[in-house]
Amino acid sequence: MTRAQGTTEQLIRMRVKQHPRETWLKFRDQEFSWEQVLANIHRAANGLLELGVKPGERVAIMMGNRPEFLWVHFAIGFIGAVSVPVNTSQRGATLHHVLSDSDSAAVIFEEGLRDAVLTVKASVPSLRATVVADGKAGNGVDWTLERLLDHPEGEPDVEVGAKAGGGSMMYTSGTTGPPKGVVATGGDSTALPTVFKALGIKPGETMYTALPLFHGNALMISGFGSMILDAKFALAERFSASRLWDDCRKFGAVEFNTLGGMIPILLKQPPRADDRKHNVRVVLSAACPPSVWREFEDRFGVRIIEVYGMVDSPGFLMNAEGRVGSMGKPVGEVEFRVVDDNDQPLGPGKVGELCFRHPKGQLSAYHKLPDATAEAYRGGWFHSGDLAKTDADGFYYFSGRKKASIRRRGENISAWEIETVVDQHPAVLESAAYAVPSELGEDDVKIAVVLKPGAHLSPEELIEYCRGRMAYYAVPRFIEFMDELPKTGTHRIQYAALKARGIADAWDREAAGIIVSRA
Repeated sequence: MTRAQGTTEQLIRMRVKQHPRETWLKFRDQEFSWEQVLANIHRAANGLLELGVKPGERVAIMMGNRPEFLWVHFAIGFIGAVSVPVNTSQRGATLHHVLSDSDSAAVIFEEGLRDAVLTVKASVPSLRATVVADGKAGNGVDWTLERLLDHPEGEPDVEVGAKAGGGSMMYTSGTTGPPKGVVATGGDSTALPTVFKALGIKPGETMYTALPLFHGNALMISGFGSMILDAKFALAERFSASRLWDDCRKFGAVEFNTLGGMIPILLKQPPRADDRKHNVRVVLSAACPPSVWREFEDRFGVRIIEVYGMVDSPGFLMNAEGRVGSMGKPVGEVEFRVVDDNDQPLGPGKVGELCFRHPKGQLSAYHKLPDATAEAYRGGWFHSGDLAKTDADGFYYFSGRKKASIRRRGENISAWEIETVVDQHPAVLESAAYAVPSELGEDDVKIAVVLKPGAHLSPEELIEYCRGRMAYYAVPRFIEFMDELPKTGTHRIQYAALKARGIADAWDREAAGIIVSRA
């Protein structure tokens, strides 16, 4: 047996040798020691081999947060295959695209997703095997997950060449077109360890995440990060604002990660006497709204460390200094800059596209998309599609998505700048701003708003609140109140789904005779 072990496999085996009976994973009321982790991975690996998966092939995983996701994900790498985590919200054409574009040989999914998978199975030529969790085989499903895991826990008997595979390929949600598969071609060996060190987590302490494992944040930052730090890993099934702090108390967590609107949603939970009675010291955040940064830290007695990173290409910014609103400065060997539409560098205070590069050169590629890869890496710099600016001290600040901008009456508007204001209203839980076609050409602004439970807010009151808090031309014309916003499993708003709703159910400011003019 020729073994070309990847970094993760080497790390797992090292932890098993160091302290086999020490807990690594916590889930619900279960705990798994390092030796149990390795045994479960071996069972899954041997099951995959009997299923017919070969080194270099791809296996899609379409499951929610559960220990079996981890056993299968790591086992795929152990046999030299490639793991393809799939967002459990994907359906129809998008799911078909991910499975067929990745050339997945097998897909492992939960019973609730049976219909979604079987609907596209026949039109995915590469797909030879299907495995269901919590269900029965038959009627188009080959194996159960129970059968896959019911295999010996000995070393998998497989020859793995140095170029066979291992690791994972993740698909980006994107703002236009179908998802793109990201293939890592290298990495920055200094960036992640620097981020992990800043967290100040000691060996044996617990990191917690409620983010989905099919996203790089949970899988790499919390999962792989806990391995590097020799920490424990507490995994929740899903994010719950009412349960998160109780989970952290139960598991003894000293850290957790947040994305997008999770911090404002946590803040809008009713105050409790035990808001500060927990072990959490630090929250690793991506896109914490500046308006609630200090309020969150003060209420819960924690420190926010803001980070910026992308699945598309290795590169991190980190703000461990607590400068409110900033994504921080470059971490590791990656160089960042802000450029204009002609790729010319911009000085402090100027908003442009955020780009970065590594001295080793290109470190990722879009699967089967050489033109898209070349465009993203034009000039040797990866173009993020995000807008940003710097200050005089070299700190970077997020200014919205370049592709999510709205053009109204000749003015470019970022959805982010509208949402930032609306989300500060005490009756608002969260919102999403986006472009809708204008009868005058270009765009008009529509905003979808979710109110806090029991709160009341009229469209007129919201418009009045927006006056003076944003540019006059950015004040929304259309407002639609919704029970919830459509989101991906990583809590990112699905703007395409919102745009598809049109304006039929929206309140129209202009039809109501309300004019917002230049101050």
